[in-house]
Amino acid sequence: MALALDPALAAWLEAAAPGLDDGSGDPRQVLRRLAGAGLFALGVPSAQGGAGGTVTDAIEAIAAVSSYSMAAGFLFWSQRTFIEYLLQSPNAALRETLLPELLAGRLAGATGLSNAMKFLSGLEELQVVARPEGEGWRVDGRLPWVTNLVPGGFHVAVAIALPGGAPFVAALPHDLPGLTRSPDLALMGMRATATAAITLREAPIGPAQVLHADALRWLPQVRPAFLGLQCGMAIGLARRALAEAAAEAGPAREVLRAAREALAARLAAQEQALREGLAQGRFHAEAAALFRIRIALAAIVAEATGLELQATGGRAYLRPHGDGFARRWREAAFVPVITPSLTQLQAALAAAHRREHAA
Repeated sequence: MALALDPALAAWLEAAAPGLDDGSGDPRQVLRRLAGAGLFALGVPSAQGGAGGTVTDAIEAIAAVSSYSMAAGFLFWSQRTFIEYLLQSPNAALRETLLPELLAGRLAGATGLSNAMKFLSGLEELQVVARPEGEGWRVDGRLPWVTNLVPGGFHVAVAIALPGGAPFVAALPHDLPGLTRSPDLALMGMRATATAAITLREAPIGPAQVLHADALRWLPQVRPAFLGLQCGMAIGLARRALAEAAAEAGPAREVLRAAREALAARLAAQEQALREGLAQGRFHAEAAALFRIRIALAAIVAEATGLELQATGGRAYLRPHGDGFARRWREAAFVPVITPSLTQLQAALAAAHRREHAA
């Protein structure tokens, strides 16, 4: 069932959406607003300061926020995914230190594991490398695209290769010596998402910053939440585009009704498959099933925004009437390239298919 946001938050998101898209908005305001509404606490155990529930509650909240602004949903995804890393980490001290600040929106959590998820599927090597030094390490490397790097107040999760040892995952603070944040990337839209590159040069880290000592064992454990929460953005955008198309319905648009209803049914089926797979824990062993849901949702988003365009007609191309549609069109173009991109997911599925037939 779709989550109804607090009316005041919904109104704020609707008004803030243009600025979050063109870069004039403030991502810190998004974090504070979402935290104030208790959304980061959804799916977090009450013993950890959360509201209880499951990760599907968080996915539904991301969908609700993304229906107003996918830029806000993108920030929400990063924050809540970083929170999930802490919940699934054996490092209780780090969790107890960071979690209250993240839930309150005073600290930004950047996932930083896009490279790691591609590494897990055999698509690229880890881009950050450590060398031992005393009880810790010095790390070097670069992450070219990370979201929610709110200046002066973020932690970023990074998967780190260790020559001669198992790769591990650490949470690095914004003020770590040797860590440099680039200026915000010049995105086509969704610019107020504090999206930038991270460079690490001889950055010193220790065991206290380690989220998990064995990335190869831990990443498959957190991947269902990483991708599942990400799916919330596509779900929310598709719902909004379909709602806008329905609102334009009239005698001249009746021809679109069947296509709209069929697409809504496909969206509902994918949402159900996502909920059931997460609840059953199926995606830990069957990542391909989750990949296919993510691919299907991207196709649904593209069709939904196309239907919105057809239903709105030429007015969609006129300002200011078409401004909201133009933003959703840009947001829809982002869905296929969010890491792991559709191309990367399809490559992973193809590789798995080849392995199955070679066995």
